Amino acid sequence: MFEEKVDLKDIDQQDPEYRDLLSRVLTIQSDCEIGGPHLYVEHILGHAPTKGYEFVVARTAAEEIDHFRKMARMAGDIGTDVSHVLKWGNEKRYVEAFRTKIKTWEDYAVFGFLVDRVGKYQLDEFIGGSYLPLDRAVQTMAPEEEGHIEFGTVESGDLAARGGEWKERVQRSVDYWYVKSLDMFGNSNSWRSERFRFWGLKRRTNAEARAEYIAEVGPLIEKAGLTVPDPLEGRLYL
Repeated sequence: MFEEKVDLKDIDQQDPEYRDLLSRVLTIQSDCEIGGPHLYVEHILGHAPTKGYEFVVARTAAEEIDHFRKMARMAGDIGTDVSHVLKWGNEKRYVEAFRTKIKTWEDYAVFGFLVDRVGKYQLDEFIGGSYLPLDRAVQTMAPEEEGHIEFGTVESGDLAARGGEWKERVQRSVDYWYVKSLDMFGNSNSWRSERFRFWGLKRRTNAEARAEYIAEVGPLIEKAGLTVPDPLEGRLYL
């Protein structure tokens, strides 16, 4: 296992595989950070239930764009250009969950509840990792991501608590985003996942992170009076 700590000044001395995997991490993370605003700003920002909620959507988008800026800068520092993720359509996103559009308020809330929570899991992988600039950047991003998750969790629960049609709408949204969230962790037997761990770029296997997520989010779904979807139905990556 690789136990060194790498700063930007050390990057040229690193094994080519280390640089390739770091480049991949920064590219995909950049795409996910900018992918969020591209999902919901068009249809949600001007149609949130209240002006206060419009502010929440705008602030969340601004924070995600700033997260992209940080990731893109780190990628550029090691010679990786990620500008293409700003230009292409959602259908080309690296992660399948971002290849759509969010058009309803309940989808926006549940996205924060479930998908942003996966984003926090991904950021946690980098804390204490071998690449110091990434570790430092994530320390500033994680608290903001927690805020997005908290809003989505509370709002999803409040919408479901209305009962009737609203509860049904939130349940449909949970059914959709729960499966997408589980797939975001990737294949359980991914060889690349093991190489990330070898080089200290991630801490957990895909299967370990997914299992922790399932254990965390299941009780939260039930607490909202909703049904936890089948974790295998409709999955792309097992």
